[in-house]
Amino acid sequence: MVDPLLVVGLVVALFVGYNIGGANTGPAFGPAVGAGVLSKVGAAGLMSVFFFLGAWTVGRRVVDTLGQDLLTDPGVFTIETSIVVLFFIGGALFVGNYSGAPASTSMTAVGAIAGLGVATGKLDWAVMGEIAIWWIVAPLVGFWVSMVVGRYFYPRINRWIAITSTEGALLELDRTGTVPTPQRGANTTMRELAGAVVVVAIACVMAFSAGTSNMANAIAPLYGAGVSLDPLMILGGVAVTIGAFTIARRTLDTLGSDITTLPLTAAIVVAVISSGIVIGLSAIGIPASFVIIATMSIVGLGWGRATRTVTVSEGLRGEETPPLSKDALAADEPGEEPPEIGEEEPEDVADAGELFDPGTTGRVIVMQNVVPVLSTLGAYGTFRVTFAFWW
Repeated sequence: MVDPLLVVGLVVALFVGYNIGGANTGPAFGPAVGAGVLSKVGAAGLMSVFFFLGAWTVGRRVVDTLGQDLLTDPGVFTIETSIVVLFFIGGALFVGNYSGAPASTSMTAVGAIAGLGVATGKLDWAVMGEIAIWWIVAPLVGFWVSMVVGRYFYPRINRWIAITSTEGALLELDRTGTVPTPQRGANTTMRELAGAVVVVAIACVMAFSAGTSNMANAIAPLYGAGVSLDPLMILGGVAVTIGAFTIARRTLDTLGSDITTLPLTAAIVVAVISSGIVIGLSAIGIPASFVIIATMSIVGLGWGRATRTVTVSEGLRGEETPPLSKDALAADEPGEEPPEIGEEEPEDVADAGELFDPGTTGRVIVMQNVVPVLSTLGAYGTFRVTFAFWW
């Protein structure tokens, strides 16, 4: 006979996975959907596949960290305590998803488990410290790598891969044969098609990286309580798929068009750098926040792009002050010949148009901090008050 508490635990894990699908689809596929190269349904389908692949391969190490290593006594995880932890993870993430602002699922999950650990005196502070250090270092790495790319390589990358959208559909279905086959739209150029393929491919890499880090957030507590890993992986994959096809539509709108008019070249650069960092951290068992790393990468890319108007020697002598503008990433026209560093005029970089919407950006930043705090304090308070009941 199936334990009713286990059924409840699996249902709550499904709820967490559902919210993870909603929170991660926007950051991964928002640029592709916002650029019109992929529909929301297509984004959800690709998200489901590549998220699961990342979880099934690299993501197992992160499950071990959260389910076995973060607490000095994994026995603290019972079905009952796992249900409470998952409840606070899912509830906090739902708040973020409902607001349309994707929250850090990794920080939310680690916060809830840490709340349990602190309340019971079983938190492994060494492991928690290592995770916290990487949470500080990883965004800084994303910033500096993106800054270097923005200063020295961005205009050339923009010249190679920037997409100039044409009127009409990107792809059309040829129904003359027995089986409809996709073909280029009437006005679609090969460059536009190739660029669209690159954007979608990068989004799939981002979905893969999300799976490596975030599947653990839905299943690690139950895994720590002794439930087999592979069935939990499959259950989590189903839940993420449901979330990607439903609630993710709100975060796709936010990340695809509301928060930024980020050029596709910049979106590709940010995606590659951020995904690489997240996959690398997942391989060593560190849960990482893709959204925070990506945000710092955007800032670094814009800062590096803006400083191209000043050479290193001029900057050291204080002869010029680079215009550190939020508009810098939109400055280059697709296909233009990139000028040398120091040859650009500041107005060519700084006045290219608005990049961030302040209201939406502020809402995302607030929710990035509020959601993990809700899960941490909720779990800690619950286990602290009911300590005698559990143990």
